Amino acid sequence: MVTKRKAVALISGGLDSMLAVRMVQEQGIEVEGINFYTGFCVEGHTHAIRNHDKKKKKRNNALWVAEQLGIKLHIIDVIEEYKDIVINPKHGYGAHLNPCLDCKGFMVRKAEEWRITNNFDFIITGEVVGQRPMSQTAKRMPIVMRESGAGNRLVRPLCARKLEATLPELEGWLDRSKLGEISGRSRKEQIALTRQWGIKDYAQPAGGCCFLTNQQYAAKLQDLWTSRGTREYELDDIMLLKVGRHIRPNADFKLIVCRDDGENNFATGYKNRFISLYANSHEGPLALFDGQASTENLKLAARIVARYGKGKHASVVTVQVSEPRESEGQELNVTPLDTTEMPREWIL
Repeated sequence: MVTKRKAVALISGGLDSMLAVRMVQEQGIEVEGINFYTGFCVEGHTHAIRNHDKKKKKRNNALWVAEQLGIKLHIIDVIEEYKDIVINPKHGYGAHLNPCLDCKGFMVRKAEEWRITNNFDFIITGEVVGQRPMSQTAKRMPIVMRESGAGNRLVRPLCARKLEATLPELEGWLDRSKLGEISGRSRKEQIALTRQWGIKDYAQPAGGCCFLTNQQYAAKLQDLWTSRGTREYELDDIMLLKVGRHIRPNADFKLIVCRDDGENNFATGYKNRFISLYANSHEGPLALFDGQASTENLKLAARIVARYGKGKHASVVTVQVSEPRESEGQELNVTPLDTTEMPREWIL
């Protein structure tokens, strides 16, 4: 009797992990997916909140990919464990605050723990050698194998023939000749595979799945750490960094100004934690105030809120300022800030 081998695949929701699973499924391997939720994931959050692109499908791509592949997906919350990776990455950061090498090692280590517990045979990732400068180079990919504990049970199907043979290949569980030889940043070969397998819908190939690689998001996170004097964070902190315009006029306070109705609705849930501001006299955004609530700072915040509403050209706008958990607060009559009064460096 031939033993049917089983693999667990890291599923991000992107094209590469989708193709990697399909390539292994083609060889008769049973696959289940695993997706680790860190709080910094792009999928299923900002896309669902904002209204600016109504034609874009609102979906969690990891779940959608699993459905297309016909595999079970395990979504695992690693928010608390992941904090140390973000705050103290052994291998440092990439261009922004992205600890990509430490992150990949962490994800594979967690997958290896899951593999052992659930009696699976090996791990699949959608990595391609040479695709990402920090974690997917010929020199750094072995680091993940070693430090994660997965060793040669870690298979990168799309570029397997560019790397040393793994245990599943050596044992004959996988036919190495049927695995990929993709390298570099071009996605031409991946797109060719979608045509070969009749895959017509997939997430944008180079879209990225982590906010820590985003320059603007990283600047907001660094500002959060600097303003608090600590690199600690909670889930609500990093979720709010994904929403609205973040404006810091001075070291004493920051204002989060919503950009559309979707963000207004989302931010309403935080009115029990922050001072909130919105214009009574003109249609406009909801804003959350984080910092020292001096009279001067609140007045400046009100003028900023007025500047982003439909009363931005009015001589006077009435802005309601409410303390947390208050349904009604004080009203401030202010002149909207004009463009010349708000330096570009205020906007994070």
